[in-house]
Amino acid sequence: MHPTHIPLRLATGAYILNSGLSKWGADEETAAGLHGMASGAYPFLSSLKPTDFAQLLAAGETALGAALLFPKVPSAVAGAALAGFGAGLIGMYLRTPGLTQDDGIRPTPDGVPIAKDIWLVGAGLTLATQSFLSGAKSAAKSASRSAKAKASDLGQSARESLPFSA
Repeated sequence: MHPTHIPLRLATGAYILNSGLSKWGADEETAAGLHGMASGAYPFLSSLKPTDFAQLLAAGETALGAALLFPKVPSAVAGAALAGFGAGLIGMYLRTPGLTQDDGIRPTPDGVPIAKDIWLVGAGLTLATQSFLSGAKSAAKSASRSAKAKASDLGQSARESLPFSA
């Protein structure tokens, strides 16, 4: 994990971990509200019982928050998971009637609490792309060093095989 990722991972990880832990043992009314909003945007979720959905959501958020806080999880992996989670929330925001103004983008007062989750997408994409780019740069440097070493070895072998001293 690059040191510049620490603040972003701490902030997002703590926020999401807290959100997940707060959903453990959600009462029937809370579970029904979470399930109703999610299944309205994603109809395939309607086959789940509200309490089961709330537990799955709690587990997913807790796991994501912990992954962001645990330094051994690569930022590329944690960032991709965070971006995917945030994209799911934004999809729900865009698909739920009453959360956007007539233009379908800008939030209504009811939509602001979910529209603000766009920062999760940005944070996740930042972690993932910085990791991928630094990994690609590191791989390119390694390949360049390896190619130079092989060329040097070939040059040494060629000099050693000459019948006269160079």
